[in-house]
Amino acid sequence: MPKTHTYDLTLTWTGNQGTGTSSYRSYSRAHEVDAAGRPPLPGSSDPFFRGDADRWNPEQLLVAALSQCHMLAYLHLCAVAGIVVTEYVDNPRGIMAQTDDGGGHFTEVVLRPQVTVASPDMAERATALHADANKVCFIANSVNFPVRHEPVVLVESR
Repeated sequence: MPKTHTYDLTLTWTGNQGTGTSSYRSYSRAHEVDAAGRPPLPGSSDPFFRGDADRWNPEQLLVAALSQCHMLAYLHLCAVAGIVVTEYVDNPRGIMAQTDDGGGHFTEVVLRPQVTVASPDMAERATALHADANKVCFIANSVNFPVRHEPVVLVESR
């Protein structure tokens, strides 16, 4: 029987400016995401959709979740394979297409991790492990669009 995991949180809309949603422009998209034992995460919609640019939007959080999940799976696989990663930075990009009816969907996310490994003999395997990490990433396996990878592996300079 498969193991299941549950993730509970509270989402609270904080954007009532006195008249609720009486019109499209009458309310703020501000909200907070809370989970036990964690600081609140300030959220809004993308600024294109009247959101606050100083807050996280759902599209950014989806891209961040894919990047985080890939990194965590990748680091695990490297540790198991004896690949010593000393640095990891990703600059992912998500592309969303808006449809004529006001909806939309992501068409792809590209992860661009730059990984530094401890020695030259680890570089080839470190590059290959990105494909394996994608196969076991819970979030990548939950979306219906491609998650591509453009990894760069560097060797630590001593």
